[in-house]
Amino acid sequence: MPWNDGLIGSALEIAGTNHSPLRVMAGPGTGKSFVMKRRVARLLEEGTDPHRILAVTFTRTAASSVIDDLNGLGVEGCELIRAGTLHSFCFSLLGQQDVFDYLGRVARPIVTFSTSGVLQFEGRVMLDDLICVARHLGPKRECTRRIRAFEAAWARLQSEQPGWPQDAIDREFYTALMSWLVFHEAMLIGELVPEALRFLRNNPASPALTAFDHVIVDEYQDLNRAEQDLIDLLGANAATSIVGDVDQSIYRFRHANPEGIQDFDQTHGGTHDEDLQECRRCPTRVVAIADYFIRHNHPGLAEARLRPREENPAGEIHIVQWPTLEEEAQGLGQYVSWLLQNRDYDPGDVLVLTPRRLLGYAIRDRLVVANVAVHSFYHEEALEEGEAQVAFALLSLLANANDRVALRWWLGHGSPSSRREAYKRLREHCEGSGDSPWATLAAMDAGVVAIPRTGALLTRFRELRERLDPLRPLPMNELIEQLMPDGEEALRPLRGAALLALPRSDTVVDLFESVRATVTQPETPSEADYVRVMSLHKSKGLTSKVVLVAGCIQGLIPVQDFDESQQEQFAILQEQRRLFYVAITRCTEVLILSSSLQLERDLAWRIGARVRRGGGQLANTVASQFLQELGPAAPHPVLGAAWMNGDYA
Repeated sequence: MPWNDGLIGSALEIAGTNHSPLRVMAGPGTGKSFVMKRRVARLLEEGTDPHRILAVTFTRTAASSVIDDLNGLGVEGCELIRAGTLHSFCFSLLGQQDVFDYLGRVARPIVTFSTSGVLQFEGRVMLDDLICVARHLGPKRECTRRIRAFEAAWARLQSEQPGWPQDAIDREFYTALMSWLVFHEAMLIGELVPEALRFLRNNPASPALTAFDHVIVDEYQDLNRAEQDLIDLLGANAATSIVGDVDQSIYRFRHANPEGIQDFDQTHGGTHDEDLQECRRCPTRVVAIADYFIRHNHPGLAEARLRPREENPAGEIHIVQWPTLEEEAQGLGQYVSWLLQNRDYDPGDVLVLTPRRLLGYAIRDRLVVANVAVHSFYHEEALEEGEAQVAFALLSLLANANDRVALRWWLGHGSPSSRREAYKRLREHCEGSGDSPWATLAAMDAGVVAIPRTGALLTRFRELRERLDPLRPLPMNELIEQLMPDGEEALRPLRGAALLALPRSDTVVDLFESVRATVTQPETPSEADYVRVMSLHKSKGLTSKVVLVAGCIQGLIPVQDFDESQQEQFAILQEQRRLFYVAITRCTEVLILSSSLQLERDLAWRIGARVRRGGGQLANTVASQFLQELGPAAPHPVLGAAWMNGDYA
């Protein structure tokens, strides 16, 4: 198929122009990915060497889609272009240049996730050890924030230059963090970009700086300042095209820099601008409320941010409230079942979005009871339970007994402080002797070495050996059954990842690496034959006929943090508005916005919802302020029972 087949207007200009740099501002559902693929198709049809095209995507799924869609167009050589995430590019670059070896680093990723702004699992013991070294570095939440800044090369703001930390506490934190990572032979996944940026700045003769003739970057607004600087280096000798949307920037917690695309023309002379504003995905009523809503982030702006495609249907929007969260989960589950039975929808046509996974689980479980095919996608769920963390650590240590991070986690497991004081003494001994923690503990167990006040660590080490020894000779299918037995709900996601990896795993090392990749880099399928349940963040880039956004209550959507400054609260509110905007623009036919009037106080505390103090079991909530910001095209909210009794009309 010719690259320009069916293209008109801005789409034709974007795919066909040779201007560089090119900036494309593209709203949700406007076809930006489609147009940029046609741009790549043109370059290949014109004879560009595919090896010299770099296409940077935000997810691995998006990278695969680039190649698959170009193959579908019959574009020769498309499988040879360099398409992938920036992190995967950096990992490859640093590995090829032997940077890890020269720096004495090991590219073993820290397996972690955040809960209430604090790193968990392997990240949690790292935080405990950092606090043990210097308590004035701050509590765990503050240390987590510093780690995010470290991963952004200490450029928290657009005005800050990525590089060495300037603040004295940041510098001390950096020294302590690097010492921990080096000793434990590990890296943070977010370290890859700063390390690659440092390498390319310090090695101007590197072939990587002249490896590409074309650099094409998707979701530019979600990159942090360090990542954007890295793109500048890679594109310094190439034609550069960036595409994104400031209204869809939703990764502020990792210092995403939407100002980078907004002010791109001020830092990149000769920028050629194009835009895509016609939403081809959503019904016209959904576009109307989405545009009205997002303009609250742009006070005084008269022109539309997103325009409807007039040929699209009007669509359905329902705003529903339930007395309690339990009734909300039950009611939405019944609605999905009704859709499948009465409206000729398939499970894969339904996308359920929630601000907290516990809400998603409640809806998922209702669908399971109703025998509806359903799967949840919350990045932390595979390792959020203690049983799963134990199984993962054991599998890691079976693959590599000298995995220092896994051993560190095991030694600290079960202790509120991760036994950090005792471990500090063990680490000091190892740093002095040059022996590994495993070798030192084995020597302690044999009575050869004695380290005062480390008895609890030795007890945990003996327990570890007792657990590992009977597992070592097992074939891998039996190993999975022992570590992750069928029927254990807490182990279900981890077991699924292991069973998926089993056919292509010849060794325990193969099995572990595949499981680790699955649970640490989960990708949400763009198409499925089951109902997908996930967070609002996870929905980025997805499309579904029916979208349900549950939990639309103040304090969850938008999240609120009254401990922050007024300026910070305002910035949080604006990003939460962008997140809601992303969520409501996923649908092609039906949009449901749902809330509940009451929450159990215990559940409210667990999911971080702010409710008024009181003595009752149930706490009152209010619907999200965002529902009031949708404009005149939005329907009036209705009671869930009335909606159900009226056949959901």
